[in-house]
Amino acid sequence: MKSQKNIKRRDAIKTLALGSSAITIPKFTPLIKNKTFKLKGNIKQSVCHWCYGNMQLEDLAKEAKKIGLVGIDLIGAEGWDILKKYDLISTMCYGDLEGKSARSLTNGWCDKRFHKDLIMHFTRHIKQVADAGWTNLICFSGNRRNISDKEGMENCIRGLKKIIPIAEDHGVILHMELLNSKVDHSDYMCDNSIWGVELCKRLGSNNFKLLYDIYHMQIMEGDIIHTIRENHKYYGHYHTAGVPGRNELDEKQELFYPPIMKAIKETGFQGYVAQEFIPRDKTNFGINSLTKAVEICDV
Repeated sequence: MKSQKNIKRRDAIKTLALGSSAITIPKFTPLIKNKTFKLKGNIKQSVCHWCYGNMQLEDLAKEAKKIGLVGIDLIGAEGWDILKKYDLISTMCYGDLEGKSARSLTNGWCDKRFHKDLIMHFTRHIKQVADAGWTNLICFSGNRRNISDKEGMENCIRGLKKIIPIAEDHGVILHMELLNSKVDHSDYMCDNSIWGVELCKRLGSNNFKLLYDIYHMQIMEGDIIHTIRENHKYYGHYHTAGVPGRNELDEKQELFYPPIMKAIKETGFQGYVAQEFIPRDKTNFGINSLTKAVEICDV
């Protein structure tokens, strides 16, 4: 079994999708009783459930509400009722499990062999997201598989143009995530801002943006604050984590998050920043570390 430190999102999502019958889930004891944090709210924050894989979604929802988070990220249709129960937002959606191929990080839009399946599932998922009252839906370029960046972009444009009008009609924004191909996602095509921003420009729709993952882009290109200032209109969502290691946003890693968050705020950003780090501190499943990270980013 992989250690919690080295687990990747694609593996965690598979485990979560199997349900609690596939894993032993320890009992969660709330860390903070009868206390709700009062955040400034300049940065609307959420958290990714997959980073807390041994914690039931309902328990995370309860703690997220106490901490002052507005929602939970990367939740499929199977979890939306729980979020609504606690007045939380699905800040970045997956569709239903029937279309789980649309959740694949490797079989994406840059390879036209997957277009038929992706178009079918995203057509349905866009409508599901809209019907649920949500706005954001994630997508992925997929792996290169010896496809050139130019051909991959042309393939993405050709395929995405089939579903962007549907997204526009339903008020849903598709977000292609920028991931690093050096450490975590070897061969992934949308691994840098230049390529991703060019894709946005060529698609020319306000309903297609990039998910700017600060952890991944620090690994690939650095220059985080300048890049955000230059390209912020193409970034619809942000993810956080410490570099290296994808752990807490503390002094053990190289990014200093307060000025990064201030730069995001200064762009007039109205979307969501999701905490996507894997806690080293396992106290009550990492909720202590999550609380600290939220305070760090509350600028």
